[in-house]
Amino acid sequence: MRPKLVELQGFPSLYAYQAMLSQVYTEVFGLDAKLQYLLSGLDWEGYKKLLRRAIVGDHEPQNVILMEIDPLHQKTLPDFFLTEKLFGIKTVDIAEIKKVGSYLFYERDGRRTPIRRIYNRAIVDELVRKDLKLAFRFTDELEVEWAGHPNWYFRMSKFSLPHLRHECVPKTWFLDRVERVPDDLDKYVVKPLFSFAGLGVIMNPTKQDLAVVPKDKRSQYILQERMNFVPVIETPHGGTKAEVRIMYIWMEELLPVMTIIRMGRGLMMGVDHNRNMEWVGSSAGLYLEG
Repeated sequence: MRPKLVELQGFPSLYAYQAMLSQVYTEVFGLDAKLQYLLSGLDWEGYKKLLRRAIVGDHEPQNVILMEIDPLHQKTLPDFFLTEKLFGIKTVDIAEIKKVGSYLFYERDGRRTPIRRIYNRAIVDELVRKDLKLAFRFTDELEVEWAGHPNWYFRMSKFSLPHLRHECVPKTWFLDRVERVPDDLDKYVVKPLFSFAGLGVIMNPTKQDLAVVPKDKRSQYILQERMNFVPVIETPHGGTKAEVRIMYIWMEELLPVMTIIRMGRGLMMGVDHNRNMEWVGSSAGLYLEG
């Protein structure tokens, strides 16, 4: 069996929370102290140093923010709190940021504070869905650095998959470039290019499902060979499937730093698709070297 690349995501994830979760699993369950969770030869101190460089850069923490949409109501809030604790930056609601000329500001301890660098966690399709009115646009010429530029979300994503040709990459086409609809559509899945957390995904599509996608929107979808996740992990509730997500930090080089493991028994991975189930959701990848 070969691993398959289901998706690419040029967007930050749980870089603080996942590391802590892995540490806590080891401590609470009394696991072998030799088990590791970091990759590329990193230890905890080296990982924190690298992550600080990626998020804070050369700036003072008060001039760096973690930017999100209504952060107190996001499922990833624990990661925001841990990021604040590790690096001294603040989590700021994107709707509360002010713009003066080409500069951005937020309020910290009652003072208007300039923003020099943004650790961006605001997802574009959520901005569109909520029709938020902001003081700035991502396309503005701003005097600010990005820790993860918003453009990455569009380029390193499902958009990249139709351009990749490899035995480990499932067959993928932009929907508007499908010359002949496969007869075995039950082995495929239709995905919007820029949705998040599985929104708008059509499992086991029919020809009728494809026909109702407007012609001027078909370039915004992909038709992808569906992966068959095998439930190889035994739990008290039966066999459970697992998805391995490799986390990277991109500084001088694209460096794998850690894995996130997602367990599920629903049609798709992720919290929203495994509701009212146990032994699903977040987990950690631990391994012994050598």
